[in-house]
Amino acid sequence: MNFKEMMEYMESIKGCGIVPGLSSITELCKRLGNPQDAVSFVHIAGTNGKGSVLAFLSSILKCAGYRVGSYHSPAVFTYCERIQINGRAISQKALCECMEEVKAACDAMTEEGVAQPTPFEVETAAAFLHFRKNACDIVVLETGMGGREDATNLVNTTKAAVLTPIGMDHMQFLGDTPEKIAAHKAGIIKSGCYVITAGQKTEILTEIEKEAAQKQCPLTITGEAQKIKYGLEKQSFSYQDASGRRYEGLEISLAGKYQIENAALAVETVGRLALCGYPVSEKQLRKGLAEANWRGRFQIAGKRPLLVLDGAHNEEAAKKLAESIRFYFTNKRIVYIMGMLKDKECEKVVAETCAYAEQIITITPPDNPRALSAMDLAQIVKEYHPHVTAAGSLEEGLEMAYLLADKADVILCFGSLSYLGRLAKVVEERQKNRR
Repeated sequence: MNFKEMMEYMESIKGCGIVPGLSSITELCKRLGNPQDAVSFVHIAGTNGKGSVLAFLSSILKCAGYRVGSYHSPAVFTYCERIQINGRAISQKALCECMEEVKAACDAMTEEGVAQPTPFEVETAAAFLHFRKNACDIVVLETGMGGREDATNLVNTTKAAVLTPIGMDHMQFLGDTPEKIAAHKAGIIKSGCYVITAGQKTEILTEIEKEAAQKQCPLTITGEAQKIKYGLEKQSFSYQDASGRRYEGLEISLAGKYQIENAALAVETVGRLALCGYPVSEKQLRKGLAEANWRGRFQIAGKRPLLVLDGAHNEEAAKKLAESIRFYFTNKRIVYIMGMLKDKECEKVVAETCAYAEQIITITPPDNPRALSAMDLAQIVKEYHPHVTAAGSLEEGLEMAYLLADKADVILCFGSLSYLGRLAKVVEERQKNRR
């Protein structure tokens, strides 16, 4: 199987859609020799901040000398980036080798009348195989959707379960109340593991506490960072963890006010992992935080005008994005490029953010069956903002934004991670052609 054949195979099984539950992934991994049992995990669930916390933890553990696997979705820039070891994406060759084994197991299942595993289950099984083959010391694992019935929740060797801020997300699968959604996401907690969470709303924290108590797991709630200094290229803060250890002047290079909270959650998790046999020195912690990189999250992709990419796609993320806009871009003239998916909280995202834009350009996220059309999104925006234009393509939308923005202005692109990778490539190409 070459890469083209592998992608064709993944395309051929897209019709399986999303099927919550662990029966299929359990059967698939059993036929593969349960590769997930060969490694230990930090499992991350939540609504916002999962990817950033994964980036911080992966970087810190790598700097501490561990062989660190990481698995996240969706892919933003390349298909292979979902599966990484020590920050390097799996090669196409290695991915194809893993996928050949997974496909053979899937074919055997369907021949026996067992349902074909979904694309996410197939990718997850391939990731587990890759991590076993490369003898990872620990894997930082992000849930795809929810937690309890997510394919990643097959794992039983969880050392730390990390719950980032939880909000209304995937309601058609997880439930229509914060409590129901929190109960699903808290399902990643495994007996005896450490549980670490950021500040949550009372009703959500209650669900996490209930699950942790039932599984007899110690729960740590992240405290407040102090002495915070914000910036677009560098930010710093001080923090005292649950054990009383204090860190002064920790630095991160990820922009966005909310990244301080994500970094503090990572610091607290590192403290719990030390109790599991994964010690990290202060020097290694500082280096890992400073070197952590997470593209597509308040990422500065261009200057003069400043061009920012952000994956804010739900109400809570939009609130945090709005906070960052107010803080970093006060009195700046801002042009938005927005693209959304149909199953996201489109109107709430618009309502939270539109007041800060002078002009809003809507686009249709390309090559995504769940994409909301630029025209439909523009109709939603019109209820909140008078200056909105629907672009015929992503490239056209970007060109319009550059025509509207002066060198001192800001172009902010957000709404869905699904189109940011393509947009970043268009921006890079545009900058090369103008040199």
